[in-house]
Amino acid sequence: MENEKKERNSFTGSLGFVLAAAGSAVGLGNIWRFPYCAAKDGGGLFLLVYLVFALTFGFALLITEVATGRKTQQGPLTAYKFINSKWGWLGIFSFVVPFIIYPYYCVIGGWVIKYMVTYIIGKGSIAVQDGFFGSFITGSWQPIVFTLIFAGACFYIVYRGVEKGIEKYSKILMPILAIIVVFIAFYALFLKFTDADGVTRTGLQGAKIYLVPNFKGLTVRGFLRICLDAIGQLFYSLSIAMGIMIAYGSYMKKDVKLEKSVNQIIAFDTGIAVLAGLMIIPTVFVFSGMDGLKTAGTSLIFVALPKIFNSLGIFGHILGALFFIMVLFAALTSAVSILEAITSSLIDKFNWSRKKSVLVMSAATFIISLIVCLGYNIWYFDLTLPNGSVGQILDVLDYLSNNILMPLIGILTCILVGWVCKPQTIIDEITLNGEKFVRKWLYTAMIKFVAPLLLFVILLTGLGII
Repeated sequence: MENEKKERNSFTGSLGFVLAAAGSAVGLGNIWRFPYCAAKDGGGLFLLVYLVFALTFGFALLITEVATGRKTQQGPLTAYKFINSKWGWLGIFSFVVPFIIYPYYCVIGGWVIKYMVTYIIGKGSIAVQDGFFGSFITGSWQPIVFTLIFAGACFYIVYRGVEKGIEKYSKILMPILAIIVVFIAFYALFLKFTDADGVTRTGLQGAKIYLVPNFKGLTVRGFLRICLDAIGQLFYSLSIAMGIMIAYGSYMKKDVKLEKSVNQIIAFDTGIAVLAGLMIIPTVFVFSGMDGLKTAGTSLIFVALPKIFNSLGIFGHILGALFFIMVLFAALTSAVSILEAITSSLIDKFNWSRKKSVLVMSAATFIISLIVCLGYNIWYFDLTLPNGSVGQILDVLDYLSNNILMPLIGILTCILVGWVCKPQTIIDEITLNGEKFVRKWLYTAMIKFVAPLLLFVILLTGLGII
């Protein structure tokens, strides 16, 4: 066991941990889902609500998972039994979630590579042709090839280990990603376009829609929906209830200030999410108006934005290439963390080597990725889910993980820490080095009362009950 502990290694310091954890948090959810939710839910009002929940609800769950990982020095599959021997079964849920998410995340990562390559070779105009996206994802071999390339990159980084793989590439990719986001966001503010009706729209007008709270027609029910959207977004943004932060916490050195590091993760992640909104909402508004802001999901990245890039001429092709490089980096850092969560679980559970664990997990998840790709081809079907959405295999996996299992894991974690083991179990780990836990009272209230109640409402919403 001693050899395995050495092989798992640790982050070299606070910076390595924060960048790797922030890389996990900054993913596709930040790039398209956060801006869409903000535009849909009153712009600045959503931002304000999101920030409040990030500093309270999100902070409580995030620091709980990181502290659990550092305290136990275990991956998500085995960590909970070290907290309470009777609750080891909760680790199975924390293992299943990343195992479900990773395969379809690799498929979407393959889509991103396809578009990035298309723009880099100067054929961005092809990407705006009607049916380009649809014909690509329903193709027989291209989606599989690009998925394999993306999964191969993830495999290499995780195979390299914590210091030489995850930490090393996070230190390279995250600063580049931040620079590209800032550049495109700044450029978007100065866009201007006059449509066929003679109406001129500017990027600054789009930024105003995004940043200024809109209380017009706001009802109690509408405000509650905004709160639920903000909490739901936190799962995407902070990698909560995916087992990832437990795995990363287990690689965190004992002398690193835990609360400070978690605050830095939240600050970095929220900053990127807000900048993503400044990058996308003004751009879409300028060229598509308010109707364009209603476009959500994969179609925003793969259909709406390429049309905008195409309208900007040669510079639009450069901007498109930069954009998809940025999206690829965001997807890659997140996918790597998901693969690491399930890899570390096998290392700790079965005392396997990193080489064996990552090979087994990569092979098993690629089979599922293959099934997801074929779900748009020979295994295509439309299934209406309990929350009213209609989807294929990818959507079913996304629904199970994000709408059912993740809220359930959150609820059970709150029960375990808040009522079975008591919050002091986590607080002791946070204050291990004499670090003063400023929000101790807030943490206790959140983990015992507020968080489980909110998570229960989210679970009922996902099940279509409310």
